[in-house]
Amino acid sequence: MTYTERYEQLQAKQLNEWEVLCHCCGSCCGINDNDPCEHLMEVHKGKFFCDIYENRFGMHKTISGKPFKCVPIRDVLQMFWAGDGNCGYK
Repeated sequence: MTYTERYEQLQAKQLNEWEVLCHCCGSCCGINDNDPCEHLMEVHKGKFFCDIYENRFGMHKTISGKPFKCVPIRDVLQMFWAGDGNCGYK
C-alpha cells in the first residue's frame, strides 16, 4: 500500500469515527429555534437528517426563508446554540 493510499484510508476511518458521534438531534440545524434549515428532515420522532448532506456546506435558507451559511460542525463547537447540550460532538 502506498503512502497516499494509507493516508486516504486513515482519513476515511477518522471521518467514520467522527460521524458516529452525531445523535441526529437537529440542534445544530436549528430545530430548537423553530426555524430550522429547509433541508432538515425528520426520520423518526426526534431524529433528523439533512437531505443534501453531501452538499450541505454553503449558503442555504431556513424554512421561513432566512439565509444562513452551513459550516462544518468543528467551526462552531466553541459556540452555543439552542439544544447544543444534545450534540454528540460537544
